[in-house]
Amino acid sequence: MIEQKIESLLEQKFLEEEYQDCFLIEVKHHANNKLEVFIESDSGMTFEKCRKISRYLEGFIDSEGWLGEKYILEVSSPGVGRPLKLVRQYLLNLGRKVEVTFKEGKPKIGVLIAADEKSITLEEKVRIKEGKKKRTEILQTVIPIEEITKTVVKISF
Repeated sequence: MIEQKIESLLEQKFLEEEYQDCFLIEVKHHANNKLEVFIESDSGMTFEKCRKISRYLEGFIDSEGWLGEKYILEVSSPGVGRPLKLVRQYLLNLGRKVEVTFKEGKPKIGVLIAADEKSITLEEKVRIKEGKKKRTEILQTVIPIEEITKTVVKISF
């Protein structure tokens, strides 16, 4: 399948010094011969890196004829609206507000303050009513990765 071929090519590319901080998020091959490649970088994905990787992949796709003569190749970072999939992505987004959807229960919004292979930690401000007064308390919640169905970065302006 084309996805495995692209993954293999990218593994080789990411060994090069310029791309050692890059990692693959996902490869999607659509029925209309569109190939989407989502890549991230620990130092931030730039347009130039995406362009160079796209040209690299095009060279193999064209010379090997994997997708025929007509195809669309899009190489980009996943973008803010796309769910986080890898721990490495969580680490890139420490300090940002995220919305976590669980297998059971309602979603939780908070600031991502920690992440590892087993869990993430969210920090949220909660208003607590005590009689006629309200006070703000900061709560930290540790969430096991296996309980999460989706995590999306929330944009604040």
